[in-house]
Amino acid sequence: MIQMQTMNYSGDLPLYQQLAQSYIGAIEKGSLPAGVRLPSVRELMQRHAVSLSTALQMLRWLEGRGWAVARPRVGYFVQNRQAALGEVPEPDMRAPLTADPARYAGINARISTMLDSGRRADIRVDLGGATPGIDLFDARFINLAAAALLRERPNIWLESRVIAGTHPEFQVAMARRAVDDGVHLAPQDVMATSGNSEAVHLALSAVAQPGDVIAVESPTFYGLLQVIESHGLRALEIPCSQHTGISLEALELASRSEPRLKAIVVTPDLQMPLGTLMPDANKAALAQFCRDRNLALIEDNSYRLFVELGQPTRPVKAWDTSGHVIYCESFNKTLAPGLRQGWMNAGRWHDRVQMLKFAQTRTPPSFGQLLVARLTASGTFARHLQRMRTTLRGQRERAAQAIAQHFPPGTRLRLPPGGLTLWVELPAGVPSGELFTQALQRGIRTAPGSLFSNTGRYDSFMRFGCTHAFTDAIGSAYRELGQLTATLQQ
Repeated sequence: MIQMQTMNYSGDLPLYQQLAQSYIGAIEKGSLPAGVRLPSVRELMQRHAVSLSTALQMLRWLEGRGWAVARPRVGYFVQNRQAALGEVPEPDMRAPLTADPARYAGINARISTMLDSGRRADIRVDLGGATPGIDLFDARFINLAAAALLRERPNIWLESRVIAGTHPEFQVAMARRAVDDGVHLAPQDVMATSGNSEAVHLALSAVAQPGDVIAVESPTFYGLLQVIESHGLRALEIPCSQHTGISLEALELASRSEPRLKAIVVTPDLQMPLGTLMPDANKAALAQFCRDRNLALIEDNSYRLFVELGQPTRPVKAWDTSGHVIYCESFNKTLAPGLRQGWMNAGRWHDRVQMLKFAQTRTPPSFGQLLVARLTASGTFARHLQRMRTTLRGQRERAAQAIAQHFPPGTRLRLPPGGLTLWVELPAGVPSGELFTQALQRGIRTAPGSLFSNTGRYDSFMRFGCTHAFTDAIGSAYRELGQLTATLQQ
């Protein structure tokens, strides 16, 4: 049991509430984590020199507000505040989601306008982003490797770039990494990209024509909706479970009813924004589904390295025996955002994607490829990832505790098994767009659920980024958001 110092209480609050606030402070700082037993009534009386009535009132007050849970004949324990919120309910997984035509038209402009208003505002706290804070990266590790590479290749910026577009050393390094994930590729089948954005652009260009249909998870990353529209394609949203990922039942119905369905885009590990971790059985079934129906599966694995499991997860590509899976990986969020270095394997569309890439961007610089090849082969990279995962887990848990403390009843969320964000359902009747607007006026940036779908089904949801250390300013921002939410609920 963590010892609490005896304090002299004064002020307008009743003594039992003042005492309770001291324990809440210890819980918020992590000194009293979830599951720890609180002092008994007798211990409280002795430790703080209070009466039996005051001690009982304090424990019951903490229990009534979700800070403590009573276990008969055992005592009071610190409550898991996130569990007290309740989990976001699962959607109907049987059929594709129909978009509102009014919302679909100009979705790119709608999203861009909202994002632009967030960029132009005078922001003091950013809770809307999904890019790790700079303090999460190992700058010394990267800089030392970059300096060593420049000493070895002092003329690297002056050399002609690799004709094939991807440096052989990078190809070999990525092919070796893929083997550990259950994916067996020839080095020449690895193609360097400028992050995952370019990879998805190339994949869509290779497999679809304007007017074709692309199935996406719902909700999904708003950037994907923008990319799909920019290609003149139509996004068909497929329900996505927080536990199993995209619905195969709804995909089956879509494959029968949409003759122009050409591809499916998924993020199977820590799906954005739900944080879903697709089970292996579902990954295998999804690969088989695409093979049987001759559909391209574009797999975005931007977040897989953030998964907090005892052993690495395997991508859907590990079950691909026919080349129908186009695999895309990026190191923007795990290693160095400024490098914008990623890679892809386009399966049966490899030659066409390579031609499209050469036509659009010619060949990428070698420096970033060589640097990433060497950094990711180092044991320091593995240790860096473990530190990132540990830090991010603490930041997500602190954010969930703040939401549970400050947001009104009816708020729900689920702590994902890793990643950068939380997906939160607001109480019934609270529009996330209006909350976004009012929060922005107070210098707090958020990401409303309406960004993540064409259907209008997530207007009462909010994505919160947990990418920065939990400071007093962030805690105050969550308190303000909770107050705004309560006001909008009325």
